[in-house]
Amino acid sequence: MVISGCAAFQVGGDIQRGRKALLYGDPKVALAHFQRAAELDPDYVNNLSPLGVGVWTYIGRANYTTGNLADARKALERARSRHEDDQLAKIYLGLVLARNGDRDSGLREIETGLRGLTGWFDYIEQYHPDGRFWDPGRPIRKEIQKNLAMISGKEFSWPELISSGEWLGRTLEEEIDKARKDAMEERKQHQDGDSQTD
Repeated sequence: MVISGCAAFQVGGDIQRGRKALLYGDPKVALAHFQRAAELDPDYVNNLSPLGVGVWTYIGRANYTTGNLADARKALERARSRHEDDQLAKIYLGLVLARNGDRDSGLREIETGLRGLTGWFDYIEQYHPDGRFWDPGRPIRKEIQKNLAMISGKEFSWPELISSGEWLGRTLEEEIDKARKDAMEERKQHQDGDSQTD
């Protein structure tokens, strides 16, 4: 589906407003923004970051946060089928499945998403011009590795894994803005330095 520049601007605005509402603890407001964006562009992927989160993942996450697991599952399954590289869709789908009692499928989805994020971090660190701005102190990657080690153990704590999955979702969302801001600040410093040497 091709949308006009005006509609694309509106979709991007709705996604950003929804992201802010989700981060600040207002998932119902976030959901309204995300649903409006999906009506205009059901294939939207957040292009402000290389993470590749789609509109259906955002809808799923907002529904998950409000406790509407049935709608969260539908949206996340849709996200999963549309964007294979959307690792947060896999993690949140796993969280939904686990909370609904399908722990085996939930665990597979969570593990797949965590492994995908590991590969994603390795890739952007080596090949993306802004890779160094993502998770510079490595707390996100440490949490991912801790979870993968816990999953590979014989026994683990579901409440801990669910809580960690939710933390990863929030923290990665915050990281989108932090990495973008840090990259922009560095570019500005370079421009200011270049203009002073002219």
